[in-house]
Amino acid sequence: MRAIIIVIDSFGIGELPDAEMYGDAGSNTILHICETIEGEKWPFLKKLGLGNASLLLGNELPGCSAIQNPLASYGVLKEKSPGKDTTTGHWELAGLELDAAFTTFPSEYPSFPQKLLEDFTRETGKEIIGNKAASGTAIIEELGKEHMETGKLIVYTSGDSVFQVAAHENIVPIEELYDICAKSRILCDQYNVGRVIARPFVGEPGNFTRTKNRRDFSIKYEGETIFDFLQKNGVNTVGVGKIGDIFLERGITDSYHDKGNDACMNRTEKLLSKPAAGDEFIFANYVDTDMHYGHRRDPKGYYDAVEKIDRHLGRLMEILREDELLVVTADHGCDPTFKGTDHTREYVPLLCYQKGSEVVNLGIRDQFSDVAASIVEFFGKSGYPRGISFL
Repeated sequence: MRAIIIVIDSFGIGELPDAEMYGDAGSNTILHICETIEGEKWPFLKKLGLGNASLLLGNELPGCSAIQNPLASYGVLKEKSPGKDTTTGHWELAGLELDAAFTTFPSEYPSFPQKLLEDFTRETGKEIIGNKAASGTAIIEELGKEHMETGKLIVYTSGDSVFQVAAHENIVPIEELYDICAKSRILCDQYNVGRVIARPFVGEPGNFTRTKNRRDFSIKYEGETIFDFLQKNGVNTVGVGKIGDIFLERGITDSYHDKGNDACMNRTEKLLSKPAAGDEFIFANYVDTDMHYGHRRDPKGYYDAVEKIDRHLGRLMEILREDELLVVTADHGCDPTFKGTDHTREYVPLLCYQKGSEVVNLGIRDQFSDVAASIVEFFGKSGYPRGISFL
């Protein structure tokens, strides 16, 4: 048997009841993309019931409307944990719920505590520039030339709990940047920062490009995720994309650090091309929707990225076997039509497909961890403490 979760990163489906507390009232990533782009959209997601899921929240998707007989069971998930970041969303999907949100920092200069930056310089030997919230592409355009001339590292944050370090690969080699971020991770632990992110780039002033050598350093977590639980119960566990970084490689048997959606989709198709040798769980993240298009407020680019994922899902539906379960969901929103450049606090879609299985309305679920509970039940295991199975 095999189960796979595919996270379309930031593919939110409507504001959560508490969105106003986060400044996100009125956000709806999927709906606003559908309203912005004319014509029919995403035929395989439509067949799976994406429009049906949206209708549960009272929103009809132009060009991707609800259909009479969807192929997948459909619903939406409400995030129980506070926050709207990658780590929180993925951890809760894997059954790890947070009682308190990670620390975020002021958007204006200076964002970070002075002691943190002093400790950073002491531990790394590097001075910093930046120290504010910014779009990653914008801040390297603003400060990349100064960084190359002085060797000072670009350090910045966002609306999420992140400490990001950007450096030109010709000025700071990749492994050195990773070492700097590993040291930063230790320093950021005492501030409860969700992620330290290495953000390498290349090019010349006026023409900088971020590379695919990004790496996330997540905060350590207490408790047991679905990876830990399944692995100790004899299930082979696999992470694709940035999953290994998010979960600190804990409980993951095989971790594939593929960069970008094309590589991650190719890996997923390769893994599913052969029947599983035994029970196997795959967790894959497709990051481009968020990283390249959501944060940059590019609805057309976002739409095109989902179009590629849609075709990929069509190929998966052809090769999936009757003993394989596919769950398509997201970790938060990042509405490309919304104000600012940050994530948005949203429900996420839930599409659950198994060839030959009964299709039902899964409704509005109260926690992401229902996904973890369902995967555990799918494998016939018992004793997982969080979430309510929808199987």
